Amino acid sequence: MTATVQHQLATTFHRALITRDWALLREIMAPEVTWTLPGDNTVSGTVVGIDEVIARAELIASFGLTFTLEHVLVSRDNMALGLHNTARRGDLVLDEHLATVCTLRDGVIVVIETYLSDLDGMNAFFARDATR
Repeated sequence: MTATVQHQLATTFHRALITRDWALLREIMAPEVTWTLPGDNTVSGTVVGIDEVIARAELIASFGLTFTLEHVLVSRDNMALGLHNTARRGDLVLDEHLATVCTLRDGVIVVIETYLSDLDGMNAFFARDATR
């Protein structure tokens, strides 16, 4: 896979998030895709399958996050998005940097794993009893 294709997948992933274009997100993922997020909150853990991954993206976006793409990083076969996510909900402020690392196969995303800079902040913002 070329760096151009990897970069295009990363920017498409980001565009789908910021525009909430879940059909576009579906186009770039395998049906068996998984997404793992750390923490102990309403969006943490591993989800399996394209419908569950899209449901998670919808849930995260429903909290009003701003997803700023800072970097697209590529390896020989895979890619990662360097993001700065921010949001405010009442007195809670989310301000975190993260890497969303994607394993690619046959030109689509098959595994997503997110690494966070502020796990405590994420747990507070996305607390299991959080209201949007």
